[in-house]
Amino acid sequence: MNRAIRFSMRLMLAVLASLAFVLASYAADNDVRVEINSEKAGPRQMEPLSERGIQRDYRAAWASIARALESNTLDPLNGPFVGSAEQWLKDTVLSQQRSGLSQRLSDQNHKVETVFYSPEGDVMELHDTAEYQLQIFDGGKAIHDEHVVVRYVVLMTPGADRWVVRELQAVPHF
Repeated sequence: MNRAIRFSMRLMLAVLASLAFVLASYAADNDVRVEINSEKAGPRQMEPLSERGIQRDYRAAWASIARALESNTLDPLNGPFVGSAEQWLKDTVLSQQRSGLSQRLSDQNHKVETVFYSPEGDVMELHDTAEYQLQIFDGGKAIHDEHVVVRYVVLMTPGADRWVVRELQAVPHF
């Protein structure tokens, strides 16, 4: 009987932990707003289905970035990133782990313009004007808090089941 109670308690704790993770992921996803303008995309015209996919996957990528930087874990980065974008983000998280710092990106607004969509449909260049609240923590204590506007040049390519971020580069202007 005692063993059954312990098993039930462990199972309940595991379910609660999973639920907490799902709720935290949902909250992070809802904290990311992405508005896409594909009117100037070329030379290929953007199809509505591709535009919705880019919006969904780019939003999910930024929610993953926020979770990874806040929790100092690489897990959220698996999937939405490849190539140099993935390496840069992994290096950033590992650097944070070594220093004991973490970042929180909240209230994210992304105004994204599609500037290039290859004729083959295998690469898309986006210009993102991102606004968010950036907080930096040292061991759980906030040491910096500011509203930032950052411009990113983004390359996305189709993956097996989604668009993935291949390049994510902050630039001073477009």
